[in-house]
Amino acid sequence: MTIAETTFAALDFEAAGAVPDKPDVPIQIGIATGRLGEPPVLYDSFLAIDRPVTRGAQRVHGITDTQLQGAPTLLQLYPILKKHLGGRPLVAHAHGTEKRFLASLPGHPFGPWLDTLKLARKVYPQAESHRLGGLCDALDLTPRLRQLVPGRDWHDALFDAAASLILLFHIVEELDLAEHPLGTLRL
Repeated sequence: MTIAETTFAALDFEAAGAVPDKPDVPIQIGIATGRLGEPPVLYDSFLAIDRPVTRGAQRVHGITDTQLQGAPTLLQLYPILKKHLGGRPLVAHAHGTEKRFLASLPGHPFGPWLDTLKLARKVYPQAESHRLGGLCDALDLTPRLRQLVPGRDWHDALFDAAASLILLFHIVEELDLAEHPLGTLRL
C-alpha cells in the first residue's frame, strides 16, 4: 500500500500532571484522521479522572477539573477510539505519551506508529526547533492549522493532533513520497 492510499490517524493527549506515587493520566484526547490531500476528520473529548488536575498542568494546557465533569473515561471511549484508530498507522509527535496512555487499554490493537519528531529530525536536521509548534511555524503550517481547528491553540489535544497530521503530510509532499510504500516513513 502506498502512502497516498493510506488513512492515517494522528492523536495527542493532554494529561493531568504527575503527582507522587501515581502515574500521570490523560484528561483530553484529540484525533485527526485522514488521507493525503483530503480534509481530516476531527474528534476530541475530555476524559474523566479520579484526581484533580495539577496547577502545573493547568498552566500548560488550561484544562480545569470543572471541564472534566461528566466526561467519559478513556475505557468508555474504546469503541470510538477503535473506530478512529483501528487498522491505521498512528501518528504523534514524540509518541511516548500517546503510546503509554493507549497501552492502558486492555488488549488494544492500535499501531504501527509514526513519530513526526523522529521524521522531522531526519528531514530537517538544521531546524532551529523540532518542537511541534516550532516546526509548524517555521514551515508556515500554522495558518492552515488555525483554519482547520479554529479557536484552539498549542497544548490542546485536537490542535496538536491535527498539527502532527499536517506536518506528516507536508513532509510526504515535500519529499514527493506519496507513491512510495508506507514503510518508507518508518525509521
